[in-house]
Amino acid sequence: MTTRRIVLATHNAHKVEEFGAIVAATRPDLEVVGYDGPEPVEDGVTFAQNALIKARAAAAHTGLPAMADDSGIAVDVLGGSPGVFSAYWAGHKKDSGANYELLLDQLADIADPHRTAQFVSTIALVVPGDEEHVVTGVWPGRLATAPTGENGFGYDPVFLPDDAEGSSAAELTPAQKNASSHRARAFEALVPLLASL
Repeated sequence: MTTRRIVLATHNAHKVEEFGAIVAATRPDLEVVGYDGPEPVEDGVTFAQNALIKARAAAAHTGLPAMADDSGIAVDVLGGSPGVFSAYWAGHKKDSGANYELLLDQLADIADPHRTAQFVSTIALVVPGDEEHVVTGVWPGRLATAPTGENGFGYDPVFLPDDAEGSSAAELTPAQKNASSHRARAFEALVPLLASL
């Protein structure tokens, strides 16, 4: 079996590891590698726009097919925010703990039935000299009132997926998360598009 490389346009090692596991489950012939080039300015106002900006930059820099994920948490009572601003919700330091603590503080008086939220992942695929594709996956759930769990990253400790029986995303094993997360759902839609690689 010939292994082909596909670059994931991120400097986030957690995302590279997570995507690598998701990809390996369905396409063991594809090796996900991290991106070591310059970080583009993500000035899009949607997940799709930012994912395409990153994937185009990685494909141009490496000459390899490139995937880029732009993802975040969308809280219904906040009109879908933080959304594309999830990584910077508490400022430009990209401090995950500060981000979810601010979000919990903003929702402190919101009753459980109104704490619905979803993780959203939009993946762009750019193949040099070929077409561009964008797919989206949504993982529905709600926000907890306090963080729990040691696994995962980002907002995982405060997100209670509908399919996790009361556990936070950070209490799931990596295999459990990779089987049903927003990224797994987006990647499932991407698999047919990877057939030509």
